[in-house]
Amino acid sequence: MFKAFHHVAIICSDYGRSKHFYCELLGLEVIAEHYREQRDSYKLDLALPSGEQIELFSFVDAPTRPSYPEAQGLRHLAFAVEDVEQSVALLSAKGIKVEPVRVDPYTGKPFTFFSDPDGLPLELYQQ
Repeated sequence: MFKAFHHVAIICSDYGRSKHFYCELLGLEVIAEHYREQRDSYKLDLALPSGEQIELFSFVDAPTRPSYPEAQGLRHLAFAVEDVEQSVALLSAKGIKVEPVRVDPYTGKPFTFFSDPDGLPLELYQQ
């Protein structure tokens, strides 16, 4: 029934800051950008090379997401990468703080976490 994820939706607190983070720092491609006047909200569609998408939304006075301690619901967003260490070096060179690389005890694959401007946990997971 399911083929893949089509998109993941993220609500940000500062649209300009998050657009810069996802587009300029992470390098996601802009598919479309819309300002929705009736909601005073932006919707930015971003593409990953694999075809999946991230929808970045801004909403006035959206409540913050509880991350620590971890709350119920979506835990994090994981990006597949060819080389975790190389990806960590690229992110670190752009001033993005990345946690130490760990190894998944079940798959033996390296992975690590970093956060978006609103503290949303993002994972790098080696293919």
